[in-house]
Amino acid sequence: MYSENLAWPKDLIDLDGLSAAHLNAILDAADAFREVSEREIKKVPTLRGKLVVLFFHENSTRTRLSFEIAAKRLSADTLAIASSGSSMAKGETLLDTAKNIEAMAPDALVIRHAAAGAPSFLAKRLRCPVLNAGDGAHAHPTQALLDLLTIRRHKAQIAGLKVAIIGDIAHSRVARSNMIGLKTLGAKIAVAGPPSMMARGLAEEYGAAVFHRPEPALEGADVVIMLRIQLERQSGQLFPGAREYARVYGLNKTRLALAKPEALILHPGPVNQGVEMTPEVYQCPQSLILEQVTNGVAARMALLYLLVDNPEKPKGLSL
Repeated sequence: MYSENLAWPKDLIDLDGLSAAHLNAILDAADAFREVSEREIKKVPTLRGKLVVLFFHENSTRTRLSFEIAAKRLSADTLAIASSGSSMAKGETLLDTAKNIEAMAPDALVIRHAAAGAPSFLAKRLRCPVLNAGDGAHAHPTQALLDLLTIRRHKAQIAGLKVAIIGDIAHSRVARSNMIGLKTLGAKIAVAGPPSMMARGLAEEYGAAVFHRPEPALEGADVVIMLRIQLERQSGQLFPGAREYARVYGLNKTRLALAKPEALILHPGPVNQGVEMTPEVYQCPQSLILEQVTNGVAARMALLYLLVDNPEKPKGLSL
């Protein structure tokens, strides 16, 4: 269960450095906040009077809305900054932007940026907590946490589960953060994708079994995480085409049958139906893609609760 005795870092840049106890504490808190979202009045006064700045320098729908809803359900005020409407479009540097944000005295900054390392850069220069909402191909810790929450709610525990991650591993910040969290919580990881989209050192760093075809990775899997092809981060054409990719790597009913009968299907979204998975698989009862969106609000509420300094917030997560 949730424990308030853990020492928490100032920022959430990725899941490395967090122990299993930290991850389980976040998931415990997120479980409690799920109940808030099911109430008639979906709000608690936990962060009343606090300001959460949402700085999205890269396009986002689910993550941005999820963080905004999470902050508002905790009664925090939100301020949204988009690069297209900010002085960065006029040439202002990220450092100048950081100084201006600091002058606004925010209580938390949520940032998504196309450049890997941007959240870490700001975290070293801001007094408030910085939460990484995705930076380049580096990390997406809150997506990994909502995935872990979704898995744990259906499988009770993550230790010992076989999790297959299929697709564009090399360019996926979701895959990297998920592998860190899964390894910390004791899952067995299998990855598969085209050789041109496979990162190096997966076995050494995450203990992952690496395959270039999806079938052996899917064999006996408890959870299947399908990844979007990251065309915006690829420097060239790394596969023959969408139709060929779907034929060789797409999740269909035949390939899904290799996993355990009760295997869960996850995807960070947006899903390219007919490419990463067939519409039949997308709509099957094992697909938890929309539930992931619901869990994303709860996971981000938990993080804001744990990281934003508020001496008036209730002890022991009494909601």
